[in-house]
Amino acid sequence: MGNIILFALLGAVFYYVFKSYSKYEKYSKEAFKDFTLSHDALKRSELGLFVGLCAKVAKADGRVDALEAELISNMLDDISSVFPDPHKTKEILKDIFNEEKDRTDNIEHLAHALSHATKRSKAMQQQFMQFLIQLAFADGEVTKSEEDILATIAEAMQFDPNTYHTIFEQFEKMMQNATPKYTLDDAYKLLGVSAQDDMQTIKKAYRKLVRQYHPDIIKSQGKSEEYIQEATAKTQEINQAYEMIKKARE
Repeated sequence: MGNIILFALLGAVFYYVFKSYSKYEKYSKEAFKDFTLSHDALKRSELGLFVGLCAKVAKADGRVDALEAELISNMLDDISSVFPDPHKTKEILKDIFNEEKDRTDNIEHLAHALSHATKRSKAMQQQFMQFLIQLAFADGEVTKSEEDILATIAEAMQFDPNTYHTIFEQFEKMMQNATPKYTLDDAYKLLGVSAQDDMQTIKKAYRKLVRQYHPDIIKSQGKSEEYIQEATAKTQEINQAYEMIKKARE
């Protein structure tokens, strides 16, 4: 279990990623109370554009893995919650995500559009870019295709290269050092389940914990640095435990 604690401590590097946003609030129900909800309107909005870019990053390596899927699902829930009709909003956002995940011809177009939509807020642009980088690292490594897409997005958004590389290297350094060696018993304890539970029960516990701890583009607003740091580290820790149990049962 000591290794689990050590792995959690590695999440400290993530505090840099969200350090500018402990008091930053933009998206709220009040801001979207008069929004006319439609597929086209949502797709053109900055949040719709952001979801489209998330789809590109999540599918860049050819598949959307379990943790990426959970993070995306939770992100869509949180984004939808600020609109007057959350259920309808999430269904539209899911459609947008599915439409965009297999397209590679419009990455620069979406990134340019997002940059233009958020041109008055460099802080929000940085928050979006940071979440996209974090999403690429969700499965523990960044493939060449993921890195290429992130670089294309950053360039199209005219994102400061030095800031981009600093953030990327912080994540890269953490993942290089994050090689937990905890036991299978530790993994069961971390998820709050036992070796006697079936995979359906274990998956339910895993999804509940990811939802509880995932650091999201909406949930991060107004939260302290310590909250974001702990949540990000815990999400990675939970995924490691779940993957260990899955492999042991194959």
